[in-house]
Amino acid sequence: MLRILIVDDDDAYRSVIKEHLSNQYEIIDTPFPEDALVIAVEQGPAAVLMDLSMPGLSGFELCQTLSSLSFTQRIPIFIITGQDERNKIFCQNLGAAGYFTKPVDFARLKAELASALGSTKIQRRRDLRVQIRLPLMLRGKKKDGTDFESRVTTENMSSSGFLCACPSPLDEITSVEVCLCGERAHRLGDARLVRIAVPDALHLDRRYGFQFTGFWSSSLVSASA
Repeated sequence: MLRILIVDDDDAYRSVIKEHLSNQYEIIDTPFPEDALVIAVEQGPAAVLMDLSMPGLSGFELCQTLSSLSFTQRIPIFIITGQDERNKIFCQNLGAAGYFTKPVDFARLKAELASALGSTKIQRRRDLRVQIRLPLMLRGKKKDGTDFESRVTTENMSSSGFLCACPSPLDEITSVEVCLCGERAHRLGDARLVRIAVPDALHLDRRYGFQFTGFWSSSLVSASA
């Protein structure tokens, strides 16, 4: 059975969706949008169904991130929201494959899911830079051999890298291990420091540009260890 990820902070409606789809798909779900990215990377669902209005990371931000990053951009995203259709075109521009308002027409949802998952034509999206704040843990060694660890928040992110501010100077850091911080840390891969932005009037801290050098899920890391 194909796996579907449901992201909605409404426990009751998650149960409703699961009840309608569990006979055709394996369902995984979370009320936490921040953890949805970790789950999407680690478990590779065939599709994601998400609400828009959620605490923390909004559905708009999550949709844009999932549809922009190389390791999740091929996953069809379906918006399921209590809002009307005024955001439909906007969400489609962010990468959503479908837009449904509550109460959901489950016959149409099942038909669109089947169509999206059965299609062999996958559009490749450009390397868009997403303005999003994601908590990351960076670990590595300085040039003098001392260990380095710092928690940062991204200012923007793309499939090729990210920009962040860091409380500790990173001038002597060349490469780092990158982990996404959710309910638990999830290793994304490695990145190398490629740019240091000098502080200006709007940024008191230096900003650091990192380029990804590899991505894999923790399950693949465990399998190869």
